[in-house]
This record gives sequence, C-alpha cells and structure tokens, in this order.
Amino acid sequence: MKARGKYAVTAVALCALVTGCAETKTSGSERARSEMNMQEAAERADALLDLTFKAIRPPVQWAHGDTTTGSCDLSRRRTVMTVISEQMRGSFLGVVERAWEKEKVRITHVDKNKEFPALFAKTADGFGVSLTIGAKGQAFFEVSTPCVEESEVAEPTAEPNGPSYKDVDPIPRPNVRSPFWSADKAP
Repeated sequence: MKARGKYAVTAVALCALVTGCAETKTSGSERARSEMNMQEAAERADALLDLTFKAIRPPVQWAHGDTTTGSCDLSRRRTVMTVISEQMRGSFLGVVERAWEKEKVRITHVDKNKEFPALFAKTADGFGVSLTIGAKGQAFFEVSTPCVEESEVAEPTAEPNGPSYKDVDPIPRPNVRSPFWSADKAP
C-alpha cells in the first residue's frame, strides 16, 4: 500500500508541473487588471502607438481611428493616411517590427501576404498590438488592452499630423503620397 501512495503523490506532482494547475503566479493580464483602470490602459495603448509612429521614418500622416470598449477592455486605433506602396510594405512592416522588438514587444505572427501583410505582437503586460495593410495600401494600427478595471475613458490626446477626420465615418482611403513610402520601387 505504501508504494501506491508514493506513486499517487508523484502523479499529482507531475500533473501540477505539466498542466500548471499548481501555478500561483498571476499572468500579465491579471496583474494589469489589478493595477490599471480603462483610462490608464488607454494611456498605455496611446504610448505604444506614439512610440511606434516615432520610429517610422520618414514619418507618415495618420488619424485617430475609433476607440472601442468592452466590459473590461478597450482598443485604440490609428489609420495611416499615407499610401504604402506594395513595393514598400515589407520595409514598412520591418521598421515597425524592429521598433516593437526594441520595446520588448513580442512578435506573435507575421503575415507575409504581398498585398495585405500584417504584423501581430503582444506586450509582457498583456496588450495586443497589430499592424495590418488594407486596400489601397492603407495601414491600420490597433492596440487592445487586457481586462482592466472599468472606468471612464477620455479621447486620445495626441494630435494627428494631418486632418483629424474626427466627424468622418468611415475614415477615407489613404490620400497622401510620400516620395519614400508610396514609391513604386524600393530605394
């Protein structure tokens, strides 16, 4: 009988190691919920977007997209108004990918579709970050927060570097040409 008890304890310990059922640490999203409210999470999302756009050189023109809220999360968006040509989309994603990696944002998936490439990432504190290229070479950025404490959420404070399109729905297709990002050939 003693041997059977020994194996049962070993089996329970092995189960705990394999499944994580004995894990007591909190995940990044659980920490975020206990440490942030929706407004603070929105400010963190805005900071991630700000650092991303500071890394894009030459700069692109952008406008705020919608902020959407769920029961305990929200998403901030920015829409690029500069045309990103098919020839420059890989370079554009590369600039953004390097900026995110520099900030310890982990790349989770890269879609290398030539016409509609995309980049998806996650921060250590549970924020999802994405860049997708849509029709006409329009780039869309989104930061989604983990579940946080419910609160009021103010509009973003960063000023777009072009028209705001605040009362325009939907935001128009990209309408700004850049000698670099809209070029038909990679430099």
